[in-house]
Amino acid sequence: MECVVSLEGLASSQHGQLKYAAAFIDEQISDIRLDDKHIYITHESVKGNAAIEAHVRRLIERFSQGDFGFKENILFEHKVETPYEGDIIAELVERKIIKVLEPGLFIFREPFSSLMRFLDYSFMTKVAGRFSGIQEESYPAVIHCDTLNKTNHFTSFPEHIHFLTHLREDLDIIESFSQSIRDAGGWKQDSPLDLNASMPKPKFAMNPSTCYHCYEGLQNETLEGDGMIVTAISKCHRFESRNHTDFGRLLDFSMREIIFVGKPEFVKENRLRSIEYLKELAVEWNVDCMMEIANDPFFTNDFQTKASFQRNQEMKYELRLSIPHVKKSIACSSVNFHSNTFGTAFNIKMGKRNAVTGCVGFGIERWAFAFLAQYGLNEADWPEAFREQYHAWQQKSL
Repeated sequence: MECVVSLEGLASSQHGQLKYAAAFIDEQISDIRLDDKHIYITHESVKGNAAIEAHVRRLIERFSQGDFGFKENILFEHKVETPYEGDIIAELVERKIIKVLEPGLFIFREPFSSLMRFLDYSFMTKVAGRFSGIQEESYPAVIHCDTLNKTNHFTSFPEHIHFLTHLREDLDIIESFSQSIRDAGGWKQDSPLDLNASMPKPKFAMNPSTCYHCYEGLQNETLEGDGMIVTAISKCHRFESRNHTDFGRLLDFSMREIIFVGKPEFVKENRLRSIEYLKELAVEWNVDCMMEIANDPFFTNDFQTKASFQRNQEMKYELRLSIPHVKKSIACSSVNFHSNTFGTAFNIKMGKRNAVTGCVGFGIERWAFAFLAQYGLNEADWPEAFREQYHAWQQKSL
């Protein structure tokens, strides 16, 4: 079945947000398309077209509520005529450089895996390393639900959450579960499973963002001086339904972050420095990109309020690299200011006041995909500075 709904009354700037959110309307949606006037949803839902349309209209109302307005501004732009316009994902799959396990879940092989390591090394040396006194930390890939609750992730991005649980500590349940799998001839995705009987309420979730563990680690502490700067890389996980078919939108990805915690001016000044470092790197590597004011893809009813506040206060910038084959761009780095939201939630103090925080994020896989989407796998076509730095790193890492 196909459900067609008019986009009348929804600003064109919100069409992408609607398409993203529509994937979560029903499990039986197989395709979503947009043109300037309509959204087209292909599905096999037993609820029928009327229910799908009602949910779409509910989302349209959510994303068009109020007269908040979006402050739009391009902070920086670097235009380049890049040599490659092919479908880099298809080429990587054909050459067995990546193995697609399912949409958004990949195995990376050489040379893509080396490119990822080089990019992280470069972000460490060319950006993170320029901040004096920076400390490197290592975080787990899972996060306590109580910690995640303090970040407001459950209410702002509930659709992303990957819960973790386990079989109950009960010999009868464990043996019965094992026997049922054996009797069925192995794990069957569609076999019924009584989650409440077999498993306890989740205590942990997969970590959706690197910086959350930093704030958790500073909980109830009072920092000295103007503040501190931390860097870490960790695996992050976000469930994004059929949006995982979009270029670069992964289920499991690597995120390098530089995190600022301290007094307002300390965080703001270092955030501005990080923007300049990002711009310098983009020009040095000659990638086709722009940096613009952005907002997080808040999922809940207060989307417009939160998104407009972020944009108008310039709390989030994204460095977006162009993808010539699809004639779009993807966010590969973000620069964020959180005010005292996390300082208050985790009781991190600067003297008697709550600390403010900010961070710079680098999506490692996205950077690698976007670079190759512009320059291809032939290293002779790569920008000279990037190629020389990559080869020097290869020699150093041998």
